[in-house]
Amino acid sequence: MIPVRIIIHHSATEDSGTVSWGAIRKYHVETNGWKDIGYNFGIEDIGGHLEILIGRMPNEEGAHTIGQNIGSIGICVVGNFDIDPVTDKHKQYIQKLIRWLQLAYRIPFTELYGHRNFASYKSCPGENLYKFIQTLKEI
Repeated sequence: MIPVRIIIHHSATEDSGTVSWGAIRKYHVETNGWKDIGYNFGIEDIGGHLEILIGRMPNEEGAHTIGQNIGSIGICVVGNFDIDPVTDKHKQYIQKLIRWLQLAYRIPFTELYGHRNFASYKSCPGENLYKFIQTLKEI
């Protein structure tokens, strides 16, 4: 699979500053019966600093957006961005990961989406993060 789009999500949970990524993986595998976490990448505050985490490899089909998993990379930012602001540090890490993926796979900004673009009944990736993604598409 060669990715052609990037889809941004949020966990819709509080970022506790500990590793929630493992809990998300456990939920996806044990509760949903998936082979791994549904996302290809995650961004999470761990011990007071943000980290970029790997889920499924970028060439593996994810399980993050019904009907859009083939050909897309799913990124989950841990937090509830319907409530939480997108901090400058979040912006820096989100841009860093997206720009690397765009360069590595030649994905244009026009192919950057929030989960809600494909599931209008959801607020994902949260209103605040969605607004930030829209500013990236204007670059």
